[in-house]
Amino acid sequence: MTALAFRIFVGDASAALRRAALGASLAGALAALPLAAWLAERVASRIKRVVRFAQRISGGDLEARLEMHSEDELAEIEDALNHTAERVGKGFREVENRRQELATILNTMQEAVVAITSDGIVRWANAVMQRMAGTQIHIGRPLVHSMRDPELLACVRGALERGEVTRGRASILFPGQVFEVNAVPLPGGGALAVLHDVTSIETAQKSRREFVANVSHELRTPLTSIQGYVETLLEDENPSPEMTREFLGIVLKNAARMNRLTEDLLALARVENPDNKLKMQPVKAGLLMRDALAALGGIVKDSGVKLQSGGAPNVTVMADLDALNQVFGNLIENSLKYGREGKRIRVGAKLVGSEVVFCVQDFGPGIASEHLDRIFERFYRVDKARSRESGGTGLGLAIVKHIVQSHGGRVWVESELGKGAAFHFTLPMLDEAQDEADEPLSADDDPLRAS
Repeated sequence: MTALAFRIFVGDASAALRRAALGASLAGALAALPLAAWLAERVASRIKRVVRFAQRISGGDLEARLEMHSEDELAEIEDALNHTAERVGKGFREVENRRQELATILNTMQEAVVAITSDGIVRWANAVMQRMAGTQIHIGRPLVHSMRDPELLACVRGALERGEVTRGRASILFPGQVFEVNAVPLPGGGALAVLHDVTSIETAQKSRREFVANVSHELRTPLTSIQGYVETLLEDENPSPEMTREFLGIVLKNAARMNRLTEDLLALARVENPDNKLKMQPVKAGLLMRDALAALGGIVKDSGVKLQSGGAPNVTVMADLDALNQVFGNLIENSLKYGREGKRIRVGAKLVGSEVVFCVQDFGPGIASEHLDRIFERFYRVDKARSRESGGTGLGLAIVKHIVQSHGGRVWVESELGKGAAFHFTLPMLDEAQDEADEPLSADDDPLRAS
């Protein structure tokens, strides 16, 4: 074979090989296209699942998870995303649980609590604040539109602007109530205001101040009188027996007044003491009333006033006999002082529901309506001059009130000017059924019936 022929043969063989290789490549490519498309579609589908998963997580569905079907590199990513979602969900649940616990704690507090944003907007208010403020408090509205108390707003501004705890006292937030305000800045901005109701404390302090002032006044008057008359006797080197006797009588009268005041103060302190234990025992209502009237019969007889009884139901009550004798004694003595003009006092009781209602009624000048709500207050007097002249301390009716309330009863007064006054108090009935009425001390009308 010549060289030329050899070269032609080699060229033809190379061309044939190239054609064969190209054909094989084309055939392989055509065969691989469906597989590549299937793989691409599978990867795209899994990526879409990851995208939908991410969208569910961002939408708040922290329970969303990716299903695992393989163990390739993409599966590792899916597994990592599932673990991340699980940790985020667990952390969110812990935060939500703590938020609910905090809300529960704040809602069970006795104090009113309101949270304010840095812009002065109401963010949250506990149940006490919402109950107290009613429609005044609105979440999402400025605090100044809901609460117009200047002290409260000043405290909140201090916490927001200066970032420090601010204290104050709000007295016009709700009528008749006084609040101690504490406003504290919050770490993330805004402030928290806590309102503590100190109305009862303020009332107690005011009552205590008035009590001290009244006691001082009641003691100063007889002390001044005693001091004046004793000094007069000492300055006179040779006082006459008549003047000495007269002055000593005045001194004795004022000393007795101070002694009565001291005894009533001790009695009031005793009945107001929560540790004071009553000696309760079952007793018939009629017997309780008759014993009290028998003990006071001599005093009433000497006054020239007739004591009448309207009887009492034959039911049993639980009572401390000594304490109830003091109640009847104070009420009858009060009627003697202010109802003597009526010439009689009527005492009786009747059954009303499950209570026995006792009544001490006089037929004197009566009590004006403006005094009825305050007559059981300590040192309150309808006629101050007449009360001091008769030796009253202004504590008798307050003692009555505390004794009756300690027995689980109520006390009140009914009166009209010119028609006398009727003092009522109740004791719970012990018996389940009412028997026949006891024999009254004197035949008279029911003392609870209007005269």
